[in-house]
Amino acid sequence: MSSQVSALEIVTHPQVTESSLTKSQLRRIYTMRQLRWSNNKAITVFVLPSQHVLHQRFAKERLQIFPYQLNRIWHKLTYSGLGVAPIIVKSEQELIQAVLETPGAIGYLSDEMLIRQREAYIDKESPDMEEMQKVSSKGVVNVVKIKD
Repeated sequence: MSSQVSALEIVTHPQVTESSLTKSQLRRIYTMRQLRWSNNKAITVFVLPSQHVLHQRFAKERLQIFPYQLNRIWHKLTYSGLGVAPIIVKSEQELIQAVLETPGAIGYLSDEMLIRQREAYIDKESPDMEEMQKVSSKGVVNVVKIKD
């Protein structure tokens, strides 16, 4: 399956309690206007480089904004001293590690990367069926549903 047709998933650190976000909330988070989760924990935003195909799809499909517009917003925040830009990581693998290691983190992945990450966790731990159902609560990222 090519990355062009794969699903794009929003993921968070396992301790983030939100299981769904509205499109508006997601856009506020990625334009750095919403800086805290509902429990008042800080949000750390991770993104792939602007030229990465998945980043371009994420900006257009999930945020309904062109990647260059998103970059402009981040640059304006940074250079005006009013905020900070998201943390850029080089690959989906780095993004998943960063989200796992950073409480309050959010990022996005292709569903293929998410499946590989879960399979790697299951292989490493070799849990029984009951454990497999708990997989998202420890050692792997949470997948967040996006509501209209």
